[in-house]
Amino acid sequence: MQNSVISYPRIGALRELKFGVEKYFKGLSSKEELFSLAKTLRKTHFQTQKEAGIDYISCNDFSFYDNILDNANIFGVVAKRYKNLNLDPLDEYFAQARGYQGDKGDVKALAMKKWFNTNYHYLVPECDDISLIKLNAEKILNEYKEAKDLGIEAKVVVSGLFTFYKLINFINDTDKKEALTKLKSAYKELLNELNKAGVKWLQFDEPYLVYDLSSSDISLFNDIYKDLLHNKAGLKILLQTYFGDVRDIYDYLLKLDFDAIGLDFLEGKESLNLLKKGFDDKKILFAGVLNGKNIYKNNYKKTVSLLKEIQKYAKNLVINTSCSLLHSPYTIKNESKLDAKFLDYLSFAQEKLLELKDLKEILSSSDIENHPSYKINIELFSRENNRKNEAVSARIASLKDSDYVRKPAFKEREKIQKQLLSLPLLPTTTIGSFPQSADVRSNRLAFKQQKISATQYTEFNQTKIKECIKFQEEIGLDVLVHGEFERNDMVEYFGESLDGFLFTQNGWVQSYGTRCVKPPIIWADVSRSKPMTVSWSKFAQEQTNKLMKGMLTGPVTILNWSFPREDISTKESTLQIALAIRDEVLDLEKAGIKIIQIDEAALREKLPLRKSDWHSEYLNWAIPAFNLVHSGVKPETQIHTHMCYSEFSDIIKEIDAMDADVISFEASRSNLELLDTLKANNFQTEVGPGVYDIHSPRVPSVDELKNTIRAILEKLPKEQVWINPDCGLKTRGEKEVIQSLKNMSEATAQIRKEL
Repeated sequence: MQNSVISYPRIGALRELKFGVEKYFKGLSSKEELFSLAKTLRKTHFQTQKEAGIDYISCNDFSFYDNILDNANIFGVVAKRYKNLNLDPLDEYFAQARGYQGDKGDVKALAMKKWFNTNYHYLVPECDDISLIKLNAEKILNEYKEAKDLGIEAKVVVSGLFTFYKLINFINDTDKKEALTKLKSAYKELLNELNKAGVKWLQFDEPYLVYDLSSSDISLFNDIYKDLLHNKAGLKILLQTYFGDVRDIYDYLLKLDFDAIGLDFLEGKESLNLLKKGFDDKKILFAGVLNGKNIYKNNYKKTVSLLKEIQKYAKNLVINTSCSLLHSPYTIKNESKLDAKFLDYLSFAQEKLLELKDLKEILSSSDIENHPSYKINIELFSRENNRKNEAVSARIASLKDSDYVRKPAFKEREKIQKQLLSLPLLPTTTIGSFPQSADVRSNRLAFKQQKISATQYTEFNQTKIKECIKFQEEIGLDVLVHGEFERNDMVEYFGESLDGFLFTQNGWVQSYGTRCVKPPIIWADVSRSKPMTVSWSKFAQEQTNKLMKGMLTGPVTILNWSFPREDISTKESTLQIALAIRDEVLDLEKAGIKIIQIDEAALREKLPLRKSDWHSEYLNWAIPAFNLVHSGVKPETQIHTHMCYSEFSDIIKEIDAMDADVISFEASRSNLELLDTLKANNFQTEVGPGVYDIHSPRVPSVDELKNTIRAILEKLPKEQVWINPDCGLKTRGEKEVIQSLKNMSEATAQIRKEL
């Protein structure tokens, strides 16, 4: 019996990579220093896995920013606008991720999208010149050699060509067929290079196989791998899938010359049934049974039972993670504040390595029931852990269908709101947060460490709120926000204010690039014991005659950006949160807040990857959960929501059914493609398509923003449009935010004159 890890987190135990890369961005360190840090981190990650007894350790899973971006650069799928900058290769790489504005040019960053059903974001490769497609295997070979020097025969991880090809954005009239031919040649060359280097195992990651596949998709996959596998020579190939099952293509996988196939037995609800149809005894099955996404300890009794069932059908078995451990925090060793009664149940990436070791030993044991690790685990899961709140259960049980419906209908509310709110054409606003400068973070930390009083903490933030409001008034924004200086994170803040959540000190997970989030842990039934945002919003509204938005995070996003419970359904957890946020909405309304934004940035995140499961497993409760939050407000109260970095075109009718009054979308990085869908579906809700990308330090000019607004107005009626950035501004620098918002306001004013 052996074990394996699909990929390992790269940020470091204390986010060393994040800080190192950001230091380089600021010009405070050299390229050589950044490379040295990366090598040190890789060495640590290799050794950690080796010491934990992992048999199949991955290399080329490290990245400065994003693995798909890495793959694009390895195979030369780089848009000409970045090549034309004539930058150093590392700076060219970062220009693709962040955009570039300097003496060599002004280019936007690549589009960013959610990675399947996770909160990780990948950069969408662009291909507009197929002559650039060629292999550069330096990164792969260097990292393989680093592992080899540590006595590790690592498996090389590369994005599979089918998934990679499906993710590429081919620009204009790029010949996709010819591009595929060149990519296949580059992948064949990689196989030759790996064989020359003595590599034993190559892992092709093909998560796209868990989607609904068309007959043309299946033909494409077969065409790619029948061709590639002819070139494998002595190299062994692992075809690795995750985030679901491969029901559409399983039979084809068995017929192809893969040496191993990796299946997800947790999210892949049909994986076991597929296996029962038969498996090739000449192939190794990498069985994904250890949850790579959640942080609760593995239940050995359940997993051993599953593995025993799998063993009936697969002769050669490797115990594997269900997906990359990139989606888990690094280690619980840096958690000194959580009580042991909670820590006993938690397992981050480093601890999952030990669970893999345990499972390998347990399954190899002649007396499983008496194996020490097995017995300890059984005892843990037999303990009473007091997670239920009877009052919460009773409240959910009493919900009626009418509790999910807001009255009157949207069109009637829209008339009432336009009359009462008296907003101009193309109202301007921001999504919510303003930059969290060092003094803001220091103030919060000092309060947390009890170095300053609650009064001092509050007065500091109130001063910041006043400054933020004054700036927004000066540049002429129409609907203001208070800046959210009291908030650490849009989910963590609410989790800290609600009962039922746990919080870590260093449970960081990479969201994109250098952006890391620290998701709360939903431990017990969720409820609200006191208002969470009312005093801040009320104070802010008292400082201005303009309309102030109350800012909340929606229940689906709080659930999706937290580590969920595994002992109750996701639906029940979400409804608990929805009732708590509903109470906050009604309190904000009572406090005189006329516009309330309930962000659902992560609505799509847990949407099943197969369309046949969308309504039965998700949308039929996720949309009503949002409706429940705002259904009790008055017609004149305007409800906003916000969504970002997902593809929404195929669920646009469901989004309209959320029955918000205004929805702001990320749109700038995707070239406003969503607007065609809104128009085609007669989208009712008023819309704020993001007019510039806040995930890049680039400052858009007034003319650029005017052109963007004009493009929006070509697709949507002017009465339906709001003007705003595409997301919150918390992570941006103050200087760039000030100039960008000034330009946005000025561009809007000029367009209003044109209209």
